[in-house]
Amino acid sequence: MGITNVLANLPHPPASWLFQPVRMLPWELRNKPIELAINKAFREPLEDGDFDILSQRWLHIAVTDLELDFYISEDNESLVMGSPRPGDVTIKGDSSAFLSLAARKEDPDTLFFNRKLVIEGDTELGLALKNLLDGIELDELPSALNWAIQKTDDLVRAWQTAAKH
Repeated sequence: MGITNVLANLPHPPASWLFQPVRMLPWELRNKPIELAINKAFREPLEDGDFDILSQRWLHIAVTDLELDFYISEDNESLVMGSPRPGDVTIKGDSSAFLSLAARKEDPDTLFFNRKLVIEGDTELGLALKNLLDGIELDELPSALNWAIQKTDDLVRAWQTAAKH
């Protein structure tokens, strides 16, 4: 029995409880490690100018079940994260939808069509970002990040399956 199966069978609190300490951190402290990680993960697309569509614009990502929000823009070939502000586009959904998207376990168009992920605001910008992220191959990401995404997605799927039974 693997660790995923053991963890899936343990009772677990609502996911939002686990992130309560994160929500209490000051924005600068909370955002800095994420900002460093996404800039490393997307180094090549940033250098190629792929994220220029976010220059002087803000993407708001809302992870609804975790009650977490992220505000991302592009400045001088870097992704920057900010505190709450009006976003040009919002992409929202629960953590399992975002994980499925990141792990390539579900097609992005299916996630949006089934309303598991929702774009609000500048939908043209949202669709351009969706297509940009969909075009980035998993093997272009750092191997540790790819491994973490895959394992977390496996764990969430196991929890969801256990909760249904």
